[in-house]
Amino acid sequence: MDQILIIDDDVTLCELVTEYLSPLGFVIESVHRGDTGAERALAPEFSLVVLDVMLPGLNGFEVLRRIRKESKVPVLMLTARGDDVDRIVGLEIGADDYLPKPFNPRELVARIRAILRRTTLVEPAGVSAQKQIRVGDVELDGGTRAVHRAGEPVELTAVEFDLLEKLLRAAGQIVTREDLSQEVLGRRASPFDRSIDMHISNLRRKLGHQSGGTERIKTVRGVGYIYAQASTAQGK
Repeated sequence: MDQILIIDDDVTLCELVTEYLSPLGFVIESVHRGDTGAERALAPEFSLVVLDVMLPGLNGFEVLRRIRKESKVPVLMLTARGDDVDRIVGLEIGADDYLPKPFNPRELVARIRAILRRTTLVEPAGVSAQKQIRVGDVELDGGTRAVHRAGEPVELTAVEFDLLEKLLRAAGQIVTREDLSQEVLGRRASPFDRSIDMHISNLRRKLGHQSGGTERIKTVRGVGYIYAQASTAQGK
């Protein structure tokens, strides 16, 4: 049974979300201050954190920064509808996804389940060994969900890891934004959704924009992305 922490100062919203999610098998805990939420989110029992931007004590961005210093727990940020800046900043800091307020509870459930599918997937015996990939200076282990660049560990969020795996497995080929959105985020890409673009930007920053003098992840305008290194992947 997945435990979810909601950090939001809207008590009524927290109660409504709890009433909606509890019958679906989720255990919900709510915290109404950013400073308290930042501390509580580090508890190991939570499978996911739902985090509002506007909070007393600490704002949501600072809470997310504190979480990311010590934990990879998935974070779904709640942002004001139409506020692209909040969404971009949240994704840059390390949010796994965002949902604009006000939202349909069914959309919240869909986002939560998509995130949990990525982070709790259990591989059958023997499959993890087939999921080791090496492309250029990057090594990815699907069994341990570890990534190394030039032998050094790289800390990635669950979304970043899954995006990188898709790109590495298709190294040298274009992967469309639509495919990445469907397979990684679990939803169709929309023209105004910058989620995939921001996660790719984070990957570039963490892995380095270039490898061997070649741009690591190229943007194919209007189509998608291509991991430009020649693939020497194993287990494809």
